[in-house]
Amino acid sequence: MCELLALSTSEPAQLTFSLKTLASRGSATGGVHDGWGVAFYQGVDVALFREPLAAGDSALVRYLETQGPCTYLGISHIRHATQGSVAFVNTQPFVRELGGRTHSFAHNGTLRQLESGTMFPLGGHHPVGQTDSEYAFCALMARMQNLWATGSVPSLEARMVLLTEFAADLRRLGTANFMYSDGDALFAHAHRRIHDGADTAEPPGLWMLQRQRIPAEPSTTHEHGVAIDATEHSALLIASVALTDEAWRPLEEGELVAVREGILLATQQGMR
Repeated sequence: MCELLALSTSEPAQLTFSLKTLASRGSATGGVHDGWGVAFYQGVDVALFREPLAAGDSALVRYLETQGPCTYLGISHIRHATQGSVAFVNTQPFVRELGGRTHSFAHNGTLRQLESGTMFPLGGHHPVGQTDSEYAFCALMARMQNLWATGSVPSLEARMVLLTEFAADLRRLGTANFMYSDGDALFAHAHRRIHDGADTAEPPGLWMLQRQRIPAEPSTTHEHGVAIDATEHSALLIASVALTDEAWRPLEEGELVAVREGILLATQQGMR
C-alpha cells in the first residue's frame, strides 16, 4: 500500500525525510516503487518535490534527506499504484489554490466508483491525472469553496465538521486514510490498511506520536525513517506505520485529528 507521513512543529525546523526507509518499513516486501513526493510548507505556499520513481533510486531524495528546506509543516507520500499510470501527474501530494493559500492532500487506499456517483461533484476543480486520490481532493476543494469564499481562514470547527462528513462519505467507497493541510492546520483521517501478513485492510490506518520540547536526536531517529533537526520544539508526527520505538498511538478507525505547530488541536470520531 501507499505510505503517508506528516510532521508539524512549533517552529520552522530542518525536517529530513528518509523516504527509502519509510517505504521499506511500511511495505512487507519493501517494494513500494511507483513514485514519491513531499510538500514542505513555506508560509501559505509549499515547496513541492515529486518523482514517478522509487525513492531509493532518487538522487533528489538523497539531497532532501540532508538539505530539505526549513518548514513547520510537511506531508509526504510514497506511492504504490492502484489507479492511473506510473507518471509524474499521478504522484502525490497534490496541491491546489483556494482562498489565496496552497492546499495539499495525500491519500492511501482505493476508492471504488468515486467518479460515477453524485456525492462528489467537482465544481470548478478538475483532476490533471487519473487517480481516485486526486479526484477526491478536487471534490474536497469543491466542498471547501464556500468556507473559503471570504478569503479569511474558516473556523477550525467548521473545517472539522466538513472534513468529518467528507471522510465518512469516502469510507463508503473504500479505504480512506488521508492527510490534508490548508497551511493553517494539518488534518489527518485514519481508516484501515493492509498490515503485514494480512489479506484484508484493518485498523489502524495511521499512527500518531507527540513530542514536546524534546531536543532532536537525528542520528537515532533518521535510521527509523525521519529526523527533525532543531534545538527544542514541540512536534507531532503522523504516519502509516510507527517509525521509531517510541510510544506511538494508533488512531481509531474513522478518527480525524487537527494539528497546528506540533500540538493536537482537536480530534473527532466519525460515524461508521
